[in-house]
Amino acid sequence: MLVSPFLIQAPNRALPFFPRVRFACGHHPTPAPPAADYNRRTSPPFPSIMRTWRLERPNLTGQLDVSRATRLVAAIGGNEPNAFAAEVLKLFDDALSVTQCTIFAYEFGNRPRTLSVADHRGGRYLRDVADTYARHFYALDGNQTIVSSAPRGTRRHDLLLHQQAGDEIDHEAYRAACYRGPDVSDRLSLLMQPNDASWLSINLYRAHRSGAFQPREIAEIEVLAPLIAQAAKHHYALAGAAQIGIPQRMLARLRSACPALSKRELDVLRGVLEGQTAQEIGETIGVKASSVVTYQKRAYRRLGISSQRQLFALCLQP
Repeated sequence: MLVSPFLIQAPNRALPFFPRVRFACGHHPTPAPPAADYNRRTSPPFPSIMRTWRLERPNLTGQLDVSRATRLVAAIGGNEPNAFAAEVLKLFDDALSVTQCTIFAYEFGNRPRTLSVADHRGGRYLRDVADTYARHFYALDGNQTIVSSAPRGTRRHDLLLHQQAGDEIDHEAYRAACYRGPDVSDRLSLLMQPNDASWLSINLYRAHRSGAFQPREIAEIEVLAPLIAQAAKHHYALAGAAQIGIPQRMLARLRSACPALSKRELDVLRGVLEGQTAQEIGETIGVKASSVVTYQKRAYRRLGISSQRQLFALCLQP
């Protein structure tokens, strides 16, 4: 059975999707309108809200090109960083108009790390867009809202889907850099946990000429979603997790010791742990050096320390 993007269907009743909330970029979830409101709307096909749902029991009767699936499996754990995303992209027929794919790892509550990207146009452009997103805009993304505050009852084996169109982004710079610039009208994300401390997001994008993903097209992607998710988990275990550096692990310890640290404070602390100057940290996260110093002092106060030496000592405590 395929899960509707509006309702999870159970044998005798319809359950609200996971949960039925509306995500506004950078804001807390607010209750979504009743399901009946969705059904009454005919233009545009989807309402202008970001949708999230759990894939419960996908329809496994769809057709699969065995040669494409074989190439996806062959890319697991490979040394070429963008090969895995490229094979994910090739799984989909041209009729679905999926033109780009990015894969991010959200580890220990840190800023996302770009694992793999693929674009039919080729070149480095999409990697640069992904890095810009990870430096400046990830906190505004509905995916970040999900991975940082997954509802109670979310299980390790859950596969979540999240749809976010460009016209749903209120932040102009985010929309320009990650949607309008790379010619993206809509994005469908597959979200999963390879371990207790990490999330993966596999993001599928459509060009403006193709419009938003329609229910039939989403259903076709749902058929392949479990295969992609399992392959991504194994790829991360073999190739992605090994790239986690000591600063990221130290940052995870700080976050565990002080959950009140904000995203910006964590970004600054990460730069400090990596040996960057205030100027370099500011260029990385898109703020002035003076703001970096302010975030650093604020983080130190929260941690009860006053120096970089004490910061490293705190990270190295047993």
